[in-house]
Amino acid sequence: MTINLTYDDKIAVLDLGDDENRFSPEFLDAINARIDEVEASDAHGLVTTAGGKFYTNGLDLDWLGAHSDQLQSYVGRVQNLLARMLTLPIPTAAAVVGHAFGAGGMLALAHDFRVMRADRGFFCFPEVDIRIPFTPGMAALIQAKLSPHAAVASMTTGRRFGGADAAGIGIVDATAGEGAVTAAAVELLSPLGGKDRGTLGAIKTTMFGPAVAALTAV
Repeated sequence: MTINLTYDDKIAVLDLGDDENRFSPEFLDAINARIDEVEASDAHGLVTTAGGKFYTNGLDLDWLGAHSDQLQSYVGRVQNLLARMLTLPIPTAAAVVGHAFGAGGMLALAHDFRVMRADRGFFCFPEVDIRIPFTPGMAALIQAKLSPHAAVASMTTGRRFGGADAAGIGIVDATAGEGAVTAAAVELLSPLGGKDRGTLGAIKTTMFGPAVAALTAV
């Protein structure tokens, strides 16, 4: 598992990998370390992307099944990552190049903006079908980012949204063709460079205060 950090001018581009990019403890260590690097740099924005058919498939259920005694601490780590992305003091965009399922979709929602591939890949919260209720923090994040209509449509049905459907209901901000999703996300952030980090971070922390409190209460 490798999470690569590169730069497109002043925009940091974080490639989550080319497999399912599930949130294993090693994945969480690696992504947080890379975000540390971004925050220590003079980056004007952060784009997360991936190299395979998944953006990320979310929770590592295989690891969790073998370490059920660590459920609470594991969920806490995942939710801390979501809260961190939600309030990162630079503009952020998720380049959803493939499937974004469950907590993977939540990670995309925790960014300021989302661009999704138009012709392939699904955004889906399968929790209702796999009998895993949303935690209060995860529900608060989704409801902070989506309209009530989109939240009900995505949280209670298990529906798989393609790019056009996701854009139409407001889950993503734009779509792009194969090979163009990451560039479109970078282009979205490029005009937003140079914002004062202290101010932007404070604005996000205020905007999403209830969701952050629910995410970090574990």
